[in-house]
Amino acid sequence: MKQHLLGWLLLAALLAWPAAAGADNGLELLSVSTAEDGTQQYSVTLQVLLLMTMLSLLPAALIMMTSFTRIIVVLAILRQGMGTQQTPNNQVLIGLALFLSLFVMSPVLERVYEEAARPYLEESLNAPAAIQAASGPVREFMMSQVRAPDLEMFAGLAGHESFETPDDVPFSVLVPSFVTSELKTAFQIGFLLLVPFLIIDLVVASVLMSMGMVMLSPLIISLPFKIMLFVLVDGWSLVMGTLAASFAAG
Repeated sequence: MKQHLLGWLLLAALLAWPAAAGADNGLELLSVSTAEDGTQQYSVTLQVLLLMTMLSLLPAALIMMTSFTRIIVVLAILRQGMGTQQTPNNQVLIGLALFLSLFVMSPVLERVYEEAARPYLEESLNAPAAIQAASGPVREFMMSQVRAPDLEMFAGLAGHESFETPDDVPFSVLVPSFVTSELKTAFQIGFLLLVPFLIIDLVVASVLMSMGMVMLSPLIISLPFKIMLFVLVDGWSLVMGTLAASFAAG
């Protein structure tokens, strides 16, 4: 009985809320008005709704439209090659990838703030114009890293024959092309990182087999040598510097 009563009270509150809001202050929660110059103005409530929707898509944008994908894949391959299991753990790897991505993307973020966020906050640009301005620096970064074969493949799948300028490439084609190119580059860097560790594993396995210690796992013996080699060559600085420089080279 209490549950039914609570349900009816909740329904009555929901039905009465829009009428009460309109009666108190005459505020239209979701409205779009057209200005004299033809541009559309959105109500504050609708802008907040759009902002919350964009924030929910922020993790996907972080993974798919920034340098995060390449960095986290390379770090995961590096940990696998060293054979340290869960050291560094996932939280440390994600933290490294996130802050290195912020370092790489800082010029793009500064341009987005100067060309889109600041004018929007100063009310010199409306929301659609600010979004259009913010997409420019992000598009330039993605176009500088995308591979031509990947772009041509997805353009052909989407039914586009060619594009006259990079601005003509839609995000529906650019984003999957960029992610595919990032995965290719990440696996190429990961392959180069795995070669020294693979050589150490082969040498240790051959020595153990020649000594007749077949039952002893080569990974247990090779792990200290791989860590020692990685520390002696200052591996973390080399990996981080190579990852950051790979985006500048693009």
